[in-house]
Amino acid sequence: MIRNFFNRLMYGRYGSDSLSLFLVTAGLVVWLISQFVRIGWLSAVLWIISYAALIWAIFRMFSRNYARRRSENDRFTALVDPLMQVFRRKRAQMRDRDHVYFRCPNCGQMLRVPKGKNRISITCRKCGNVFQKKT
Repeated sequence: MIRNFFNRLMYGRYGSDSLSLFLVTAGLVVWLISQFVRIGWLSAVLWIISYAALIWAIFRMFSRNYARRRSENDRFTALVDPLMQVFRRKRAQMRDRDHVYFRCPNCGQMLRVPKGKNRISITCRKCGNVFQKKT
């Protein structure tokens, strides 16, 4: 019964996307910070910012203007994706227990070599530079 109510309520609406999720998360984090700040005017400003982010997220979720909301989300993901790729790459490197990662001193290319080989000669696939590293 409640599920049908929400399905009918959201019919024809944009719903949530990555920008809305970011706005809700950022709004909650800023609100939490505003609860611990003891400076009166700063706490009020943070409180207003947090509620503005939450209201904007709710407005976007209930909007019927698909094209506008999609273009907003596309711009957001274009800004955030390079940063997210760096975090995903670092996380994958941290989880990889069998390899060590080095940057080529000549061109900066990231190179992966097996771990535990003591001193190893590494040849860069991009520029052909050969250098020695300890793994």
